[in-house]
Amino acid sequence: MSAIARLSPPIRRNLWFLFASGLVFWSCMASLLPILPLYIKDLNATAQELGIIMGSFAVGLLIFRPHLGKIVDSGGRKLVLILGILVAMTAPVAYLFVTQKFALIGVRIFHGISIAAFATAYSALVADISPPQHRGEVIGTMSLTYPIGMAFGPLLGDWVLRSRGYSDCFWLASTLASVSFVLATQVRVPAKPKPTNQAQNAQPFWKILTSNSFRLPTLTLLVVGIAFGILSTFVPLYVRENQLNVTASAFYSSAAIMGFTTRSIAGKQSDRYGRGRFITLGMSAYALSMALLWLIPSDRTFILAGLIEGIGSGMFLPVTMATITDRCSPELRGRIFALSLSGFDLGIFTAGPSLGGIADLIGYRGLFGVATGIVAIGILLFITLSSKDLQHSLAFSLFGGPDVYALPQKSLD
Repeated sequence: MSAIARLSPPIRRNLWFLFASGLVFWSCMASLLPILPLYIKDLNATAQELGIIMGSFAVGLLIFRPHLGKIVDSGGRKLVLILGILVAMTAPVAYLFVTQKFALIGVRIFHGISIAAFATAYSALVADISPPQHRGEVIGTMSLTYPIGMAFGPLLGDWVLRSRGYSDCFWLASTLASVSFVLATQVRVPAKPKPTNQAQNAQPFWKILTSNSFRLPTLTLLVVGIAFGILSTFVPLYVRENQLNVTASAFYSSAAIMGFTTRSIAGKQSDRYGRGRFITLGMSAYALSMALLWLIPSDRTFILAGLIEGIGSGMFLPVTMATITDRCSPELRGRIFALSLSGFDLGIFTAGPSLGGIADLIGYRGLFGVATGIVAIGILLFITLSSKDLQHSLAFSLFGGPDVYALPQKSLD
């Protein structure tokens, strides 16, 4: 918060309207987390069908995020932000009128455009404004919209489901998105950043993404995306299977509350002590959370796993985005954010269809054992391959060593 307080009043105003819009947007998205898996399951979907339908959300992300990233870089940051909110307003209503299981795939793909657009534009706008010396702190603070929304949204959605039913849950999500739209219209976009790294800009874009600078961040986002896809799809059904006395919203809210606390610290500390160790710690927390769900299915462990997952997301996501920002020139942020985050999207998409069928064989609890192993492999890859050689990788990922791929950049402020 202190870094934002030192910015000029017009930029602070932009950030706070952006923050408020993001907070309501993520509350809208999160309100459906405990609802949709149950809604689809009550349409007599098998575990594999459920995984395919829920995972198809990531198809919209994968198809549209790269194209939206180009629009963001061409000066359309606010346009793409608004587009994402409009989709979030429309898609929940569509769920009311689509009752055929596989027709829901189309609705889910359409709904995926909302996050593809909003998250890409939001990240680029925040990165534009963040002073390089306080980048982790500002990005960490602005990313608090996600855990706060994730804490509030599932509880609200669960309460509406219990008291009013599915229909009102979808109308609630649409209404929240409408509020986010009004707030987003008040954001004033800063001037388009000037080129800072002509050598990077001259490279073919896919070559940039697969370069040493961005290959590992994208891969780690893929690994964590698989874990997140399992959590967002199968936690409500895990509760049913293990006859727990808690609700899925308790997991999501516990994770969000801890994520809020962690993000407010991790971003700032990564500015001081290096980003790599926080990425490693974040992935390790994800692995521990999955292992607890796999090995000890109980009410208390369920909540504990949620808290630990919150620590993981609070460290991993904002610090990874800060690392990507450090490594790319401002005029390429939209596209690089879009394609790097496509790793996360692909992980979500992979989790549902590929692991849903496995759930029919080993149960929802067993899925979290699979996820534990996948994240553990991701940790090993990051520790050994995150820099130009093994020595620098170990230093960066474990001991606060410098990021050899970071570029010198100037803030717009």
